Amino acid sequence: MSGGGVASLLVLWVTFTPCFVFVFLGAPLIERLQSNAALSGALSAITAAVVGVIANLAVWFGLRVLFQQMRTQQVGLLTIDLPVLASVDPLAAGLAMIAAACLFKFKLGVVPTLGITAAVGLIARFE
Repeated sequence: MSGGGVASLLVLWVTFTPCFVFVFLGAPLIERLQSNAALSGALSAITAAVVGVIANLAVWFGLRVLFQQMRTQQVGLLTIDLPVLASVDPLAAGLAMIAAACLFKFKLGVVPTLGITAAVGLIARFE
């Protein structure tokens, strides 16, 4: 096996092994902690924070995929990135609409939706 292959296996190992270990070893502990009222509230707060982080990342990536240009706006103490509406990427917007139709109108699952949008995206980029 080449050095690149060994390196890639090592990266996979150190990236995913700790996650699976935490899940498999921590799941029984979390189940027991949910019956404790005080700790259950803390777990709910942690869950809410994780959902907020995931939502923030989804919006951040979504804006940067759909729009080619962003502008920074200062609002008091907050700094907000706003899209330049004229810089919308038509292919990305079209793929987003296809994905939305697959998921919401045709009730397809995530895997078929990914396959369809990946195929359409590849065909559009290589034409």
